[in-house]
Amino acid sequence: MSPALAWTRKHLLGLEDLSVAELEAVLDTAQSFREISTRSIKKVPALRGRVVVNLFFEASTRTRTSFGLAAKRLSADTVDFVAAGSSTSKGESLADTARNLEAMGVDIVVVRHPAPGAPHFLSRVLRCGVVNAGDGAHEHPTQGLLDIFTIREKRGRVAGLKVLFVGDITHSRVARSDIFGLRTLGAKVGVVGPATLIPARLRELGVEVHYDLDEAIGEYDVLNLLRIQLERQGQNLFPSIREYARLFGLNGERMRRAKPDVLVMHPGPVNRGVEITPEVADGPNSVILEQVTNGLAVRMAVLYLVAGARGAVEPAGGEP
Repeated sequence: MSPALAWTRKHLLGLEDLSVAELEAVLDTAQSFREISTRSIKKVPALRGRVVVNLFFEASTRTRTSFGLAAKRLSADTVDFVAAGSSTSKGESLADTARNLEAMGVDIVVVRHPAPGAPHFLSRVLRCGVVNAGDGAHEHPTQGLLDIFTIREKRGRVAGLKVLFVGDITHSRVARSDIFGLRTLGAKVGVVGPATLIPARLRELGVEVHYDLDEAIGEYDVLNLLRIQLERQGQNLFPSIREYARLFGLNGERMRRAKPDVLVMHPGPVNRGVEITPEVADGPNSVILEQVTNGLAVRMAVLYLVAGARGAVEPAGGEP
């Protein structure tokens, strides 16, 4: 059965309620799209005639560029919406902005917004497909999918692996999406960081909680370093950046406590010398740049599947 047949959703809003079959549909479709980036002509006509708009209300480099390239490689027309200087600065509501864009013939809205639940709200007021590119500290589903894709590609499986998230768990939408997806696919998940940055009820999700990186690091197959999100904290939740780096930063000395083949990941942007030192970020265990590469294939898969759920999409030559 084609992976696309397991996907019937009009939107991708999060990973929390996705089934194993739906997660694997995205991962398998992304695998089929991955080789397109190695071609001399990096394009397929799968979404020719469709229009995808990037509706971003927060700063972004990797995600916005990745979605834009993904749409272009599927031959869709693309529009980048920039909040600064738009009608939103004149008081126009999110719903009215999105409805006006939809009225111009948009098929898929990719939205990033500082308010948790904004993509869910748009999915109720728009007829077109909605893809969540990050909503506040809630979820970032395509980052979760590309992280899982990278783990599966490097290790050949997800079930049974142990994945540790290090750092600011409370404010990380990446950690939430990863945890939901990894747990559904059978991975064991742990977190470590300052007690002030770990949600009190995290254990209820089946997550193992640690407070000492040096004690926990040797147990895990994957280390995912999370950015300290000072812009979301609103207060100082640990003594200093230097103290954080000393206790929870991944450096060469700390890597000697880890498994020799441990995967080192980071969703970006990387704060070198804080969450991770340059020698580790650029070292043999790091798959940070591979995450970026895989993100393009995953977002192509998401756009293809969401568009396909709204009507037949047949790439030239059949399945990609």
